Amino acid sequence: MTVSQALVLEELLEGKGYAKKPGGLLAGLEGKLRLASELPSRSEPRTPLPTGAASLDSLLEGGLPKGKLVELVGRRSSGRFSIGIAALATQTSRGEAAALVDLGGNLDPSIAEAAGVDLQCLLWARPQKLKDALASAEMLLATGFPLVVLDLGLPPVRGERYAPDAAWVRLARAAQTQGAALLVSSPFRMSGIAAEVVLSAGSGGVRWQGGGESLRLLIGVSARLRLEKDSHSRPGASVAEPLVVIEAVGAGLVPAPTIPIDQVAIRLSA
Repeated sequence: MTVSQALVLEELLEGKGYAKKPGGLLAGLEGKLRLASELPSRSEPRTPLPTGAASLDSLLEGGLPKGKLVELVGRRSSGRFSIGIAALATQTSRGEAAALVDLGGNLDPSIAEAAGVDLQCLLWARPQKLKDALASAEMLLATGFPLVVLDLGLPPVRGERYAPDAAWVRLARAAQTQGAALLVSSPFRMSGIAAEVVLSAGSGGVRWQGGGESLRLLIGVSARLRLEKDSHSRPGASVAEPLVVIEAVGAGLVPAPTIPIDQVAIRLSA
């Protein structure tokens, strides 16, 4: 990232009410130092961030754990992107900011708005490579977004199939430092040891309306969610989460703010 690109991003985020960190994006080690008093106490329980998916919230004992990386793994039509949208809708409908790093390029702003996402509270980044997506998510967490959803799309993942473990660990630490919820939606396991919780999503069935001589209308699907890893509970539990098919009607909808990736991504250090 060049100096001019870093300044553009700092000014944009500062204009949206996010405090400029000491040293900004241009500082070296001193810009990354924090006082011990600023770090969250491990003894203080954090209220989970609800996703809006009741079954998932029950499985996670209230929602996405703050300060942790949660990875949701699923193939095509598993419902994992819809679950990410539900989490964004729940967060932004309360007037809280959220960010979507959309490596898969799956977001349709009109459908997201119909699903309840307040586009005025959503920052939408569209990187083209995996390393840029990780760097963007790390930057957004450091800026202070309380919820960041990183969607890696469908295979083949853009850019690279895998990222170094160190990049995932650094991303998880960024969430921990800020006390933010981080949901990674991936087509296969990618975060390695960095994930506090790992869930798998599979198709659980479809729901139709109508029958007989009338046309049948698809009104919803269900995702089967299974807890694969959780450092605080025993894995293996599973639930079915109903997902509603949304028909977006209307034109002239205001798109979510978008930042070109060359203004967002920072180079991952070796």
